[in-house]
Amino acid sequence: QVQLVESGGGLVQPGGSLRLSCAASGFTLDYYAIGWFRQAPGKEREGVSCISSSDGSTYYADSVKGRFTISRDNAKNTVYLQMNSLKPEDTAVYYCATARRDYCSGYGPNEYDYWGQGTQVTVSS
Repeated sequence: QVQLVESGGGLVQPGGSLRLSCAASGFTLDYYAIGWFRQAPGKEREGVSCISSSDGSTYYADSVKGRFTISRDNAKNTVYLQMNSLKPEDTAVYYCATARRDYCSGYGPNEYDYWGQGTQVTVSS
């Protein structure tokens, strides 16, 4: 069956790092642009990053530029989000999702079809 599974979340101190994974099954993930999103309690869902499959272009929200890196491993059918210099405001549930296109076209509500269950990231001392 078609499925996306996020993993790699956890508790980390400010300034620390985590690497999130988005593993696909039932389809070939590298045919799609993939987005990472996050949602904190009491806040709206926020687009974090996206990687295209057409040319590999990457995009980042201003809040994470210079700290987060999105990448793809086609052999493992997995997309990663490396998160460095983490801040308390990065605390959220992080989700990955497949885009309808093979390139990133924003984070609009109709741009993504399949979503994972989310993984919790908590940044606290």
